[in-house]
Order: sequence, then C-alpha cells, then structure tokens
Amino acid sequence: MKKSVLFVINTFSKGGAEVALLELLKHIDHNQYNIDLFVLMGQGELVGQLPPEIRLVNKAYDTSSVLTSLGKRALFKHVLKCALHHANGIRLLPYMVGNGLAMMRKENHPYKNLFWRLMSDSAERLDQHYDLAVAFLEGGSSYYVADHVNADKKVTYIHVDYQQAGYTKELDRACYEKFDHLFMVSKEVQEKFLEVYPDLRERTSIFYNIIDHEMILQKAIEDDGFLDAYDGTRLLTVGRLHYQKGYDIAIQAMQILKKRGVRARWYVLGDGALRDKLQEQIREADLEEDFILMGAVSNPYPYYEQCDIYVHATRYEGKSIAIQEAMILGCPVIASNCVGNRETVDDGVNGILCDLSPQGIADAIEDLIMDKALRMKYSVQASSIRSVTDREIYHLMKMIDA
Repeated sequence: MKKSVLFVINTFSKGGAEVALLELLKHIDHNQYNIDLFVLMGQGELVGQLPPEIRLVNKAYDTSSVLTSLGKRALFKHVLKCALHHANGIRLLPYMVGNGLAMMRKENHPYKNLFWRLMSDSAERLDQHYDLAVAFLEGGSSYYVADHVNADKKVTYIHVDYQQAGYTKELDRACYEKFDHLFMVSKEVQEKFLEVYPDLRERTSIFYNIIDHEMILQKAIEDDGFLDAYDGTRLLTVGRLHYQKGYDIAIQAMQILKKRGVRARWYVLGDGALRDKLQEQIREADLEEDFILMGAVSNPYPYYEQCDIYVHATRYEGKSIAIQEAMILGCPVIASNCVGNRETVDDGVNGILCDLSPQGIADAIEDLIMDKALRMKYSVQASSIRSVTDREIYHLMKMIDA
C-alpha cells in the first residue's frame, strides 16, 4: 500500500518557501506515496500549478494572491473569521498581548507572527490519519501540524533566521519539541535556531531547496522580459515588498549611485504591504525613473537573464531561492552579508557579499559595473552550481520508515 503524506503550508502564493514546496511536490514519486496538501489560510494562486496527483484537502479555497489588494482583503476576512471562531480571539488575548508587548521592544515588529496561533487553532480539522505530516514553514503550519494533525511521524522546516524573523519560545509554546525531525534550509539557519533550542540539535539536519534548473532555463526564453528601451546598467531584485528585504536601504543606495553619476536603473519584481510606503520614498528621493517597482510577474526568469547585476540586499534570509535562480541564469550577484546569503554567495568567487548599508551596497554595485571581467567571472562561476534533488527527497521520505 502507498504511504500517506500530508504537507501543510501557511499560504500558497509566490514566496520562496511556497515555490520550494511546489518543486518538491513535483519530484516526489507518486507511485509510492499519496500526497495531500493543506493550506492553513486557504489562499494562494500556486494551487493551479500543482501536479494532478496532489490532493488539496481544504474545503474552501481562494485562488487570489495574498500579495494583491483583492487577496489582502480576503486574507483579512479570514483572520477576522478565525478570531470570532469559538471566541478564539478572546481566549488568546493574553497570549497576543504579552507577546505583542515583547515585540514592541525590538527594532522589527513582526506582529503577523502573533496571528499564527490564532490561525492554527481556528483552522478546519482533518479526519485522516497520516504516515507522515510535514509542516513546510515555521509559524502557523508548524503549530497546526504539532497540535492538530494525527500522524505517525511529524517533520517541520525552518526557512529563515528564526530570531531575526521575530519568533520566540513564548510564541511557539513548545511546538518544536513535538516534531520527530526538523529540516533547516541552510547551516546558518540551523545554528541560529539551535541558539534558542539547543536540546533539539540531534533532531535537526540540512535540507536544501529543490530547484528545477531546466525549467528555469526554458522559461527564461519564453517571454519578453524588459520592454523599456533603457541601455544603461540594469539592476534587478526579486522578492516581496517586506521589511526583511531591505528595499528602504536599497533606495538610499540608488540615491548615492545617482549622485555619483552612475548610469544604472534598478528594477524590483514583487509586491507586498510596503508598496505605497516605498513608492513614497522613491518619489521623495526623485528616483521615479531610477528605482522601479514593477509588481509581481508570472515569469521572472527573462528579467534575470536580461539584467546586468542581480542585487539581494536583505536584512536576513534562510537560503534565498531568488539568488539561486539568478545564479542559474548567469547573473553576477551582489548580496548582503547575512545569514543564508553567506551560504549561497561565495564572496569573491561567484559574487559579492556587501555591508547592509546604503554606502556598502552602492560601493559594491559601482565596483562591479566598472569591472566587466569580474562580472563575467561571477557569471560563469554562478551558472555552474547544481542542486541535489534526489538526495533531499530521500532525506525526507526515509522519515516514514525510520
């Protein structure tokens, strides 16, 4: 008989973890396993790309992207509904107030993390028993699998710098102690997590994101990409408009480049809650023609291939899929020197690691623009990297028989 496996993820829109899960689901042997997917928030457009063998078990599902205005309204309605469900909002009020006050003392206020317990406790319950249940993201999906799924084995994934992302033991409520194994997407992500949970070291290991190289190379030539007639240096960043991604610092770096007379234009593919705030910062800096928020696109790969430099100056990461995709398509990469990025970019070998400051980013960009030979070196080195698909899937599925 086939083994039964459940995957749970918070939302299923075009984020790094969601794309990684979609790729993993495409590579699992469906002759050996019956695979179910449960999306905690019941929302996201990637469901249309699921292999036909995958069963979506949500009773109700909204295919709008959580990054669009329509999707955000749907998401808000869902959160409100969960708060009213069996008065969960009132029951969890002490938890949310206590943790919220703790967050106020930090530079970053990831208040959305407060709602994952509410989403988890209010989500529909699944009657089926599974051989293996996999929470593919920290937060809500991990809380849900730990507390509300019936399975012989339970596994979770950590995709970010746990501490920088604003998670704490108080938020988790002993969630991770309930898992048989915890996969980390990079070694630094593992070490940061174990600073908080040192007793779980023996249950953790590394699981690198699965990336379909051939698909990326093919899709890079399927669409047009840039349609403007700009003939200067094209800089590209791909990622949702979120505090983590450091766009506010990138805009300041672009100001410096413009004052220096560097002829470059910076394009951003992605959407998110900070769009209006960032657009205002761009206007105030007089960069409307120099720093362009293009929104989310269905196929980002032609833009990667056509840009001159890919820049990923983020405050923290897990192991960026965007950087890896850029490298596959031969982009010279500049990334901030932070957790996750250091494990992808080998400074001076296949890219540059820079300080996360306007000056540091601007200096790295200007240096690379001026050195065509160095750009070519990084392009060749980056495009030679390959992922290890079969090994990673084996690491996961062996949990069933362990």
